[in-house]
Amino acid sequence: MEHFGFDQEMAADGFASLSRQDVGMNVVFLRRGLATLPDDQRNDHAAGLILAFAVDDLEGELARLQAEGVAITMPLTDEEWGERAFQVRDPNGVIVQLLDWNAPSTG
Repeated sequence: MEHFGFDQEMAADGFASLSRQDVGMNVVFLRRGLATLPDDQRNDHAAGLILAFAVDDLEGELARLQAEGVAITMPLTDEEWGERAFQVRDPNGVIVQLLDWNAPSTG
């Protein structure tokens, strides 16, 4: 998450907790198979998960990530319902989506 302004708060074998003080949130990554997880969760793989961040300058973030060499896995897309987004993947395969809303006003 180095490209998204997160700081590593804690880390150990198979575990990393990242935070952003400006938004008061943490993202925790766990390696599959950790004995500290319950048996029914130990070997789960994140599927159907998108970590989405709404941003103020979508084009600026796209340009910044491209300049940093981040592979864009879904190009900037405009949806008919007003969402604009692009996606990347973290090293674990988690989809990270940056988006903004450009929905037409219902006036």
